[in-house]
Amino acid sequence: MEFAEYIIGDALILVPALWIVGALIKHAFVSVPNWTIPFVLLVLGIGGAMGLMGPSVESVIQGVLVTGAAVLGNQLVKQGAKVQKGSN
Repeated sequence: MEFAEYIIGDALILVPALWIVGALIKHAFVSVPNWTIPFVLLVLGIGGAMGLMGPSVESVIQGVLVTGAAVLGNQLVKQGAKVQKGSN
């Protein structure tokens, strides 16, 4: 199965947008605990998908999927960098 089978093309733009917003939150608002950032991104992802697709169950699902893709992508990059540095 392909990634594109689950996330519609219009919503894919939200993945890098959420990734950037997450990085901005982490670096600009240092008082925000790291564990809250995925929840903030989830709200923004659902809101963004609803803005693109209109209010529906499908847009909520798309919001969850794009948020998951952004957070997972960020974690894969971070963990990959740790492996290259030699730390676990």
